[in-house]
Amino acid sequence: MALLPIRTVGDDVLREKAKPVDKVTKKRKKLIKDMIETMYDADGIGLAAPQIGVSERIIVVDVGEGPFALFNPDIMEKDGEAIDVEGCLSVPEKKGYVKRAAKVVVEGLDEDEKFVRIEAEGLLARCLQHEIDHLEGILFIDKVE
Repeated sequence: MALLPIRTVGDDVLREKAKPVDKVTKKRKKLIKDMIETMYDADGIGLAAPQIGVSERIIVVDVGEGPFALFNPDIMEKDGEAIDVEGCLSVPEKKGYVKRAAKVVVEGLDEDEKFVRIEAEGLLARCLQHEIDHLEGILFIDKVE
């Protein structure tokens, strides 16, 4: 595994809409392992592929329950409202209050290309929304209250 450089605000790849993943290859499986290692090294709880310069719809997350990856994640349902402080590995040393849905249902594929449906609330819901925003070229600083 390898640590990958994290792109920071001002890098064009962070503002691009990421491309869908057509197949989970060995190369992409290695990429998610490297993304998880990079996320841990940077003391993060989520990382999207554009943050390491790859414009593909891939995220990794670990809010304390173990890491997982999602390919082509989409938010299918949102409910409620929650405002909390967020930061971002691509926007170092900045934090701000962001309004997000309190609960979400996210669907995507896991690293074995199996369909996954996650019903999340709290920190996991916030993290999933934050990382999926990265896939749309949206940074948390665009949503700061």
